[in-house]
Amino acid sequence: MSTFLELGLKEPINKALTDLGYEKPTVIQEKAIPQIISSTEDLKAFAQTGTGKTAAFSLPILELLDSSQSNVQAIILSPTRELAVQIGNNIKDFCKYLPDVKVATVYGGSSMEDQIRALKRGAQIVVGTPGRTVDLIKRRALKLGNVQWLVLDEADEMLNMGFKDELDKVLEATPESKQTLLFSATFPREVEAIARNYMTKPVEITSGEKNSGSENVTHEYYGVTERTRYPALKRIADLNPDIYAIIFCRTRRETQEVADNLIRDGYSADSLHGDLSQGQRDSVMGKFRKRTIKILVATDVAARGLDVNELTHVLNHKLPDQIENYTHRSGRTGRAGNKGISIVLVNGKEKGKLRQIERIIKSKFIEGKVPSGKEIIKNQLMNLIDKVQNTEVNESEMEEFLPSIYEKLEDLDREALIKKFVSLEFNTMLKYYENSKDLNNLSSRDNSRARTVNENMTRFFINIGRKDSLNPGKLIGLINDQNIGDKVEIGSIDILDTFSFFELDKNFEDKTLEAFASNQPDFSGRSVNIEITKKERSGGGRRGGRKPFGKKDGGFGRRRGSEGGSSRARSDRRSSDRPDRASRNSGSGSGERRSSAGFGRKRRES
Repeated sequence: MSTFLELGLKEPINKALTDLGYEKPTVIQEKAIPQIISSTEDLKAFAQTGTGKTAAFSLPILELLDSSQSNVQAIILSPTRELAVQIGNNIKDFCKYLPDVKVATVYGGSSMEDQIRALKRGAQIVVGTPGRTVDLIKRRALKLGNVQWLVLDEADEMLNMGFKDELDKVLEATPESKQTLLFSATFPREVEAIARNYMTKPVEITSGEKNSGSENVTHEYYGVTERTRYPALKRIADLNPDIYAIIFCRTRRETQEVADNLIRDGYSADSLHGDLSQGQRDSVMGKFRKRTIKILVATDVAARGLDVNELTHVLNHKLPDQIENYTHRSGRTGRAGNKGISIVLVNGKEKGKLRQIERIIKSKFIEGKVPSGKEIIKNQLMNLIDKVQNTEVNESEMEEFLPSIYEKLEDLDREALIKKFVSLEFNTMLKYYENSKDLNNLSSRDNSRARTVNENMTRFFINIGRKDSLNPGKLIGLINDQNIGDKVEIGSIDILDTFSFFELDKNFEDKTLEAFASNQPDFSGRSVNIEITKKERSGGGRRGGRKPFGKKDGGFGRRRGSEGGSSRARSDRRSSDRPDRASRNSGSGSGERRSSAGFGRKRRES
């Protein structure tokens, strides 16, 4: 393997990399850096999450840009503000010894005036989210006429979030002579479409196999019902006393509910999703990085750009609607040479998706059994004993108290002392799991009797599908174009051949019907109609009971959660790229709660 100096980077950059502890380039860096330095050809690069993509595209740009000119020479687009901030900070670290290089990061949820002032002071490199970048272009605060490099980072996610229009507008503002660099962890058809539409005969490089998962990650699945999904999640956390994990959920509502339940049950947890302000997000992430919070419950979008290398687990509360995103999720663990475990909770309907994911990640899922109370107690007890065994004794500080302690305990022999010590820490957990049920018996009445309606969501039928070239991103964009509401929650999406289904926040039911009826949108030349539809109940196989749009739903039952969705839904394609309006529900003190390995906490298994 080469050194960074051998890849063609100048001494000030190498010095900064040495200060940061970078010793050898990763595979994607070794391939991308010399390619970008030596060629003006467009480049599409594919590498797993956590392999150093940011350095792969930013280091050669730093090598080549003209620091004597203050105009924008490189524009880097990322799908979320968290990722944009991370990229901006990384580049600032890389140019530590390049004092004339200025970097500006622009994103929603932060003062536009401050960002405009930063641009006016001069910045050769601008990192931005698509929405805010377009806003600044429209205000003539960001001028891209001299751009030499356009970087599309996490390009697949930008399309999934419905940013195609914004990408088009940014491209219109850049010169044709620019070099376009596309970096992605997955390789869906949509990324190929970007290459065809936005690039000219791009060179392709890969690190490992496209879309494959990390070799350092073990993939496990646990069978659950809707009734046992949350109890199973808690048991898995309890089985791993030193857990440091991200739990992935599909919607902001689900994310907040799971986080609230964990906090209520005494776990050191908090949430990260699009309804939090930037200050709230920064606070949560600060606590998580310091491990004040041991479990972070997050949506896919909010978790993009999290730079945490020592996660023990990724827990999929539900599978992502777009199975390619499992690669992004599982790639949060098993980083920087560490081992990690990615766990999926699946019900009977979701289990079939595992085979599709296995083909993508080139790895097999191992079937796990939800641990019993006895297994959890044994693990927790042994963990406690290990900690006692490894605890250093401060003889000098304790010395004056020892005679009194010995006197109080003199009537207890060794065996009685150990029993009392263990009971002090363990009585609560013993009582909690004393009569715990077997959650692996999915056919039992207790475990399978799930509440099957979600009264917060309405399910809609729409008369377009795959044959009309509809995909989740386009459907989300179509919904957003009707201006139903800034923070409307979208649930699962089912894209079928000639028609589709989507779920929407019940509070926007009438507005949705009215918007589609009044706007009369068309898609690929077809007039679009929507109807409220009766949801498929668990245990049944029928769809039906659709009601014409414009009429109120007559109280059809709705499933709890999203169990058959084949595509990811996002409530607002700019949800991570505009000021947040909703308030946070989880409370402010969760970071100070005890770790999930703690004993004596309040417990409740629903």
